[in-house]
Amino acid sequence: MAMKPTGNLYNQAQPYVAMVLMRLGSAGMPIVAKYALNKGMSQHVLVVYRFAIATLVLAPFAVVFERKVRPKMTLSVFVQIVLLSLLEPAIDQNLYYTGIKYTTATVATALCNVLPAFVFLLAWVCRLEKVDARKVQCQAKILGTIGTVGGAMIMTMFNGPMLPFPWTKINHHAQSTNDASNIENPVKGAIMILVGCVCWACFVILQTITLKSYPAELSLTTLICFMGAIEGAIVALVMERGNAAAWAIHWDSKLLAAVYSGIICSGVAYYIGAMVIQAKGPVFFASFNPLTMVIVAIMSSFIFSEIMYLGRVIGAIVIVVGLYLVLWGKSKDQKMSSDSTDDTKEQTPIGGETQMATTNEATTPISNQDFVALDLSKVSRNSPQ
Repeated sequence: MAMKPTGNLYNQAQPYVAMVLMRLGSAGMPIVAKYALNKGMSQHVLVVYRFAIATLVLAPFAVVFERKVRPKMTLSVFVQIVLLSLLEPAIDQNLYYTGIKYTTATVATALCNVLPAFVFLLAWVCRLEKVDARKVQCQAKILGTIGTVGGAMIMTMFNGPMLPFPWTKINHHAQSTNDASNIENPVKGAIMILVGCVCWACFVILQTITLKSYPAELSLTTLICFMGAIEGAIVALVMERGNAAAWAIHWDSKLLAAVYSGIICSGVAYYIGAMVIQAKGPVFFASFNPLTMVIVAIMSSFIFSEIMYLGRVIGAIVIVVGLYLVLWGKSKDQKMSSDSTDDTKEQTPIGGETQMATTNEATTPISNQDFVALDLSKVSRNSPQ
């Protein structure tokens, strides 16, 4: 009996730990990609290599571990997979990598923090998320979503005084010069990244729907990456036509960007994202996205001696507070759903009397996916950078 609370605590903590680790891994992507793109790598070719590598890495695991639980492929699921790979690998990633060429890694990551707002609105419209403004937890989720987006905007638009960290003083002039030369058209880059975020949000919502009819996370992730590599190759062949040198890759930063993004940011991140979405829902998944910007800002400060401003620190604090509000609201929703489910199972009215519900072999256990269905509204809907 003493082990039960520990086990429950471990199971409850798993989605939180998984998302933090996922964001730590994803935080390295903007830095690695920015460096490779500055070295002349084609952003369209990077997308192809990224998802081709992810497919090769994930396919053996999907074949071995899900051979007995993989659902039958239907035309409806196949169409959803094609749309998923078009939204995230093909469109979003090409727009993101093109946009990041016109701005810094920190600003690009900051712009991506509109994702929670987009996902929240789409989940609300698609009835995947219950919103009752009279309830405190719903108010917390709304305020938290606004806070994460507001914090991202503060980090992007408000600098304030420079913070005199010792590791940034040395390269202060060099960093300013590099930023001025690399940012060719920040407005154009921002628009591309924001449009990509809309596609990303649609991807998260559609993935939630697809997982209901195809609940095999590894296989679904592998198929998305495979189709994404094919669709990305078509885009790259069109955009890089007549430029065969764009496909050349050596033992340098270009290979590192392709391998890192393929294994960590597509393979591992998509798989973790699918599991978390299935267990906690799309809003919970998207709420952790702002953490990436905080981590990137810290990493860029140390690795590239990127100047840290007071506005970015304030924005980071606002993001953390907003994230906490969303997670608090989601935990309250989950607790209320769990309590109502327990009450329903304990008592069932029969002819005006109350009778204890019995459990037998025909009783269907509540899985993570069933729990999400209880927590969210039923609908007839696909993740991550």
